[in-house]
Amino acid sequence: MRPVVFSAAVEGATDEAALRRIVKLAGGEVGTVYGKNGKDFLRRKIAGFNNAARFSPWIVLVDLNLEAECAPAMLRSWIPDAAEKMCLRVAVHKIESWLLADKDNIANFLKVSPARLPHNPDMELDPKRTLVNLASRSRSKCVRRDICPHPESGRRVGAAYTSRLIEFITVAWQPNNALQRSPSLEKCISAVKRIIENINSI
Repeated sequence: MRPVVFSAAVEGATDEAALRRIVKLAGGEVGTVYGKNGKDFLRRKIAGFNNAARFSPWIVLVDLNLEAECAPAMLRSWIPDAAEKMCLRVAVHKIESWLLADKDNIANFLKVSPARLPHNPDMELDPKRTLVNLASRSRSKCVRRDICPHPESGRRVGAAYTSRLIEFITVAWQPNNALQRSPSLEKCISAVKRIIENINSI
């Protein structure tokens, strides 16, 4: 049986890397990826994506990022009537929460003690800051240099932050481990699996 191929739309490159791993784990594949230009672009285009999902499977991944009180409220706001093959999912509160949920692997990647990782990463209101703060305690000079911002840069993250996270996602991240500590990730993987099962049952 050929895998189900999803068209996709994401906020950025890190989200794309994570989404490809998630869909592959669920038994599908990601084809063309749209967006990668922030949340506002996705918000403007979501109706068109939802219309396209009447005919073929789509997955759109966005960060909650304090936009709504909870993920279900945001889902209703974005798509009151989702097409049968539309999978709109929300990372709570950002994609970094899902990476932090793979406790042992992210700790090893950042070269920090697993004991420093948050117990409930979905509860971190600013998981990007949490990840950067962890990296600042890294035993690796390279990790600190790449992920943490230079004090005078005015940036929230280091120059190689995105490329480092994509490296982690591609090489070390295990969504099966992470979903046990991130309800929003578990719901995302389950939703992708349901669409694949529905399509395969036809």
